[in-house]
Amino acid sequence: MSLVTEEKRADASEIYIGKEICQEKSKQFLKEMGLPTGLLPLEDMEECGIVKDTGFIWLKQKQKTMHKFDKIGKTAHYAAEITAYVEPKKLKQVTGIKTKELFIWITVTDVNVDVPSTGKLTFKTPTGMSRVFPVSAFEVTEPDDEEVKGNKE
Repeated sequence: MSLVTEEKRADASEIYIGKEICQEKSKQFLKEMGLPTGLLPLEDMEECGIVKDTGFIWLKQKQKTMHKFDKIGKTAHYAAEITAYVEPKKLKQVTGIKTKELFIWITVTDVNVDVPSTGKLTFKTPTGMSRVFPVSAFEVTEPDDEEVKGNKE
């Protein structure tokens, strides 16, 4: 059952359709909120949106995916629909993200960057357990303009 109701879509400040624009906008939004841009590495997004009044965001992809964060050796499972309420440096009431701990998939409900900044990112579960990882493990480096120009020549 989708958490993105017609009512939420009607209240949306911004809705984007299409893979490229959704990837761009999701990274831009994470950056604006002070979160690492690689936190939601979704490749086949079809739609994303935000209700700025409440901070509700959603990202829809064609199918569920898995991603391994090599820097920390952890795998995350992303459902076809991910939702959350955002605040600066926080994702709250997250749905659609699980991570594997030992042999069990555990739901992630909250993500926040430590304030004041310690370079750490905390993931919380519904049971109250949490794990802390370096923010750098979830950063995506964008090629700078010089690199892009060099590749075109």
